[in-house]
Order: sequence, then C-alpha cells, then structure tokens
Amino acid sequence: MSSASELLSERLMEVEIKLAFIDDTLNQLLDADAAKSQQIVALERVIRQLRNELETVRSAHGGDAHSEPPPPHY
Repeated sequence: MSSASELLSERLMEVEIKLAFIDDTLNQLLDADAAKSQQIVALERVIRQLRNELETVRSAHGGDAHSEPPPPHY
C-alpha cells in the first residue's frame, strides 16, 4: 500500500508532466503565431506595391477606370 507522501509525489509528477506538455504546446502556438504575423506583414507589403503599380498603370492610361462609361452590353 502506498503512503500518502508517495501518492502526493506521484500526483505532483503527473502535474509537472502535464505542465511540460502545456508549455511545449504554448511555445509551438507562439511560434506559429509569429510566423503568421510575418506572413501577414509580407502580404500587406505586396498589396501596397500592387496598389501603387495599379495607380501607375491607371495614370499612364488616362485616368480611373471607374470614370469610364460601362461597355455597351450593360
């Protein structure tokens, strides 16, 4: 029969193991979040560049496409 201190020691070890798994999972989630944040920043940069290029193309072709009348099939 196990003594109370042995039971307490076993329970403490189980809690420490679970805490280690939780800590590892949290670190993995934080790493994934950081990677996604970097991807978002990169995508935002590309979108800004594409918008600038679109404005350049629109300016070179005589203005805004929204100001043109719709095509005849409308």
